[in-house]
Amino acid sequence: MKILTFTSLYPNAVNPQHGIFVETRLRKLVESGEVDARVIAPIQSFPVSFGPFARYAAFAAAPRLETRHGIDIHHPRFLSVPRIGMRLTPSSMAIAARKLFREIVERDSIDLIDAHYFYPDGVAAATLAAETGIPCVITGRGTDLNLFPEFPAARREILKAVDRAAACITVSDALRTRLIAIGAPADKVTTLRNGVDTVQFAPVSAADRQVVRQRYNLTGRTIIAVGNLAPEKGQMLIVEALRALPDVTLVLVGDGPDGDRLDSFVEDNDLAGRVRRLGRVPQSDLPELYSAADVSVLASMREGWPNVLLESMACGTPVVAADVGGVREMVTAPAAGRVVAERTAEAFAATISVTLDAPPDRAATRRHAEGFDWAETTRGQIDLFRRVLAG
Repeated sequence: MKILTFTSLYPNAVNPQHGIFVETRLRKLVESGEVDARVIAPIQSFPVSFGPFARYAAFAAAPRLETRHGIDIHHPRFLSVPRIGMRLTPSSMAIAARKLFREIVERDSIDLIDAHYFYPDGVAAATLAAETGIPCVITGRGTDLNLFPEFPAARREILKAVDRAAACITVSDALRTRLIAIGAPADKVTTLRNGVDTVQFAPVSAADRQVVRQRYNLTGRTIIAVGNLAPEKGQMLIVEALRALPDVTLVLVGDGPDGDRLDSFVEDNDLAGRVRRLGRVPQSDLPELYSAADVSVLASMREGWPNVLLESMACGTPVVAADVGGVREMVTAPAAGRVVAERTAEAFAATISVTLDAPPDRAATRRHAEGFDWAETTRGQIDLFRRVLAG
């Protein structure tokens, strides 16, 4: 099958971590030998490049065309107006990609459009696919279904995309339920979860674990939180929980708009000696950081399928996570860790403490993660794509 993946959630030379879960899913498809893929990954741009708009200029520094893991990725630019342009973004994205989209479809005899993120990406992809007569499959991943449908205009566009799509995928049963509740036909929505690369994410040896802990000056009980520093990711709750965990050190991996607020809170509450803020790190460094920690914590207010939990478990580190999205679908056994039903600093502190006091066997945690490799998801996608093409 020749597929064209359309999504703004895709790594590039400037931001190699962005949407890496989409790239991994596509790589596994290509590795099956049954799919030949190209990618259009639009990048937002804005004519002003100073002050609060500087990050848009950084996005636009990515190349127009690059090749990653043998797959060609095109990066057309679309106009994105900060804060006020949400309703215009699907049209802007479609307009920016239309000529390139048609060229690739015709030149490479594309069989199917593989779109990720319902809004705005899926809306734009469904529009372009309808214009070219190519069937489109759209995958919902989290905020696109948990948040955007609360806006009436976005909800209407999402349902229009559902109607135009040949099939829809969600990465968790929780998101499938959400999409159906919004108005999608149940028989049109399939759950195909993300997997975890158990080769890349694997425990380090006991000796190497001590080396890593020494490198980061981790001498006591340690927890880690990986993700963008943003209010919806809830790192502030974890930092607040530290006040009730006097012997625990927190490693924060990631960067984002909440960084300054976190730093101020840490300073005001005399926690500086127990918080290590590492910023963004290469994905290749994550396995040793997960392995060095005793517990991995996720305090998000909403999620689709948070792969950071599976990555941690694959490295032998149990998790403590908020009860959001597909968390209960992956934390299904004591070896995986614990789910926090109440999203408060006090509840996180209590659950982290219990998990640190009675941790599961790290080898058992690793075995639990091995049940979530990519093979089943890859086969499910291929089967679904073939059914779409046959229909």
